[in-house]
Amino acid sequence: MTLLAFLVAIVVLVLFHELGHYWVARACNVKVLRFSLGFGNAIYSKRFADGETEWVISAIPLGGYVKMLDEREGEVAPNELARAFNRKPVLQRMAIVVAGPIANLLLAIVLYWALFVYGVLGVKPILGEVPLATPASAAQLHARDMIVSINGQATPSWQEVRWVLLDLVLQKHSANIKLRRVDDDVVYARVLDMSSLHPSDLDGDFLVKLGLQPYQPAIVPIIDKLTEDGPARIAGMQVHDKVLRVNGQLISSWADFVTVVRGHPDTMLRVEVERAGAFINLEITPETVREAGEPFGRIGAAPLIDRKLYDFLMTDVRYSPLNALGEAIRKTWETSSLSLKMIWKMVEGEVSLKNLSGPITIADYAGQSAQNGLGAYLGFLALISISLGILNLLPIPLLDGGHLLYYTVEFIKGSPVPETVWDAGQKIGITLLLTMMAFALYNDISRLILG
Repeated sequence: MTLLAFLVAIVVLVLFHELGHYWVARACNVKVLRFSLGFGNAIYSKRFADGETEWVISAIPLGGYVKMLDEREGEVAPNELARAFNRKPVLQRMAIVVAGPIANLLLAIVLYWALFVYGVLGVKPILGEVPLATPASAAQLHARDMIVSINGQATPSWQEVRWVLLDLVLQKHSANIKLRRVDDDVVYARVLDMSSLHPSDLDGDFLVKLGLQPYQPAIVPIIDKLTEDGPARIAGMQVHDKVLRVNGQLISSWADFVTVVRGHPDTMLRVEVERAGAFINLEITPETVREAGEPFGRIGAAPLIDRKLYDFLMTDVRYSPLNALGEAIRKTWETSSLSLKMIWKMVEGEVSLKNLSGPITIADYAGQSAQNGLGAYLGFLALISISLGILNLLPIPLLDGGHLLYYTVEFIKGSPVPETVWDAGQKIGITLLLTMMAFALYNDISRLILG
């Protein structure tokens, strides 16, 4: 599932990116010699009847390219000089270069539009217990109050709350929060001062540092699902069992049970359950899983959730087709803006390079989102498409943004950038990209090892 989801994501994102270059090149009457999905040796090629473009699938699927007729890359027949890329006006060359990243951003808008029409399932932003000595406590926020909006922007789910606050943290702004009491529907406003939060705090869960956490009602410790080969099923636990005690300790909620299990990896637990009126003792040894390098216990069991409680906590965010388009454009713009701010904070050293992710992490997220359903996968594709578009617009030689920078200089000064500058820029670009890739792969491997 992970491999398939990753390959589909790469094909879709690269295909749209390169089609952007291709369509605009054709619109500018530039001859396209080859359109390739992937790099390296060709494993399949096709040339359609009367077609001048060779369509290729190459061996290494991590990218692609559009090869255009260009005097700098080979001899061009006199009768085709007018169709060479390098002979086109600088504004047309700029349009062709920027078309790839723009295509990725347009794809994100389409994906978000489909997602908002289809509906996005989320958790209502209802506050849990507010710890003392936190910004949320200082702002007099209370448990079971729901965040309605932040700085005038509606926040129907915790996902939106996280996005909006993340942007404000990067800008070092306070948050004007409007809340509604769940018990009596009274609406009130508070100002959340986030000045104590540093961008470096974004390495962890910054909402916890603000004192914001989701409301988690007490769930009765009744088993609803068991993994096939999990420790719980192997030990004889069954669906509908109610957990009463663990090692003699009374269990009153699912949270109590989870706390005990997580705290005893590879340690046998004596679990007393009630089954059809009978009391049964089981011996379960939680398997060890690692999160951020720390070992925790897991038995492969999930609780029975009351449908009314589920409906109370969850929300389905959806819009009409026309309103969904506006929301999709807004979401793409905000995500793009936030991505650029995060990159700049990395350059300034205020945000850790640990936030860089490589192909291994992306593949992992692709698999997880695919297993969580179509909506989650569409959201993943939109986010990665924006990231690809923004990354390619960075003014780094070898990337589209680097070429755009050269052509912008040419447009301003009226003559092309000297070849020596191009060559020096290529070397700098290769160094920067290899460095970024090294950090990203290191982070990937660290996440695999440390969880």
